[in-house]
Parts: sequence; C-alpha cells; structure tokens
Amino acid sequence: MSTRIYDCLKAIGERIIENKDFLTDLDREIGDADHGVNMARGFQGVIEKVPEDEADIGAALKKAGMTLLSTVGGASGPLYGTAYMEAAKVFAGKTEVTGEDFKASLAAAIEGIKKRGHAEKGEKTMLDALIPAYDTLSEKLSGGSEFLEALEAACQAANEGVEFTKTIAATKGRASYLGERSIGHQDPGATSLTITLETIRDFLKG
Repeated sequence: MSTRIYDCLKAIGERIIENKDFLTDLDREIGDADHGVNMARGFQGVIEKVPEDEADIGAALKKAGMTLLSTVGGASGPLYGTAYMEAAKVFAGKTEVTGEDFKASLAAAIEGIKKRGHAEKGEKTMLDALIPAYDTLSEKLSGGSEFLEALEAACQAANEGVEFTKTIAATKGRASYLGERSIGHQDPGATSLTITLETIRDFLKG
C-alpha cells in the first residue's frame, strides 16, 4: 500500500518525465541540452528507490534528495538533491503536511540552494521561481489564507518568476557563458521547479 508522500513524489516524477523534451529544449537554448534528460532520470530513480510504504515525510524526502544527488547530472543534481534533503529536515518524523511546515520546508530549500550554488535571486536560476513562491505563500498564510489558496498564489508567483528569467542575463552555470545572449530565454531550472510546485498543488487538491 503506497503512502501519500510516495504518491506525491511519484506524481512529481511522472510530470517531470512527461516534460523531459520540453525541459531539454529549453536547456538547448542556453545550456547543455540535458536538463530534461537528467531530471527525468533522477525522478525515475526516486520513483524506484523511495519505499512505497514510507509514511515519514522527512525520510521519504531525504531518500528522494539522496537519489537526485546521485543520479541527476550537471548543476541540477546537487541543487535539487540539497533542496529535498533540507526540506526533509523540516518534515522529520511527520506524516501530515501543514501550510506552516510547507513554508518552512521552502525556506530550508532556498537556504540550501543558496549555499550549494552560491546563488541569489536575479541570476536566472531556480531561485527566481522558488523565492517569489515562498514570499507569496508566506504572505498569504500570514494574511489568513487557507494552505491550498496560498499554494495556488505561490504557483502563480513561480510562473511569473519563470517569465522574469526571460528578461535577465544568466550569471550562473553554463548559461552564463552566453551573457546578454541568454536574455529572451526562460531558465530550465526555474521551469522544472515551477512544474514541481504545480504538481504538489494538483496532488493536494485531488
């Protein structure tokens, strides 16, 4: 019998795999043309390696993070792996997701990515989607919104963040070699991060 956290991770994996070619095409414009392929391979590993009966959300996220770290190539593996492993610490021993815990897990993921990637918002990375999503979720929850309503707004903010990445030059990773020529292209990492958040939203709604 599979648990909710396993089913959610499986849903994320399936959505990433579905978007493999789209993510690879985005990366072909400004990177190594491997983001979709690498992410799909990593999440196939997550689907296979996270125990279906693991009810501890923290344990499942930690296993997912370790799997992504070891199977996703390029810069995305360490960044996504770190994000999941930092989020796992927030959910250690927990079997339910609250809005406050989810907010805390995003904050932990952001800090982990910043440290691992030496990155900040505004450098055409996944942080350009993740930080606006976190800020919006936090604002909505503080204002009394229900978790799902806040998460919906966070997904919208992440999408706006993806659009923002089209307007700026990359200063991190392979894309930074293009300089000003990277303007006009959306960041693949910000895109896969937004797909992840939207999948979590859809899963919780369902």
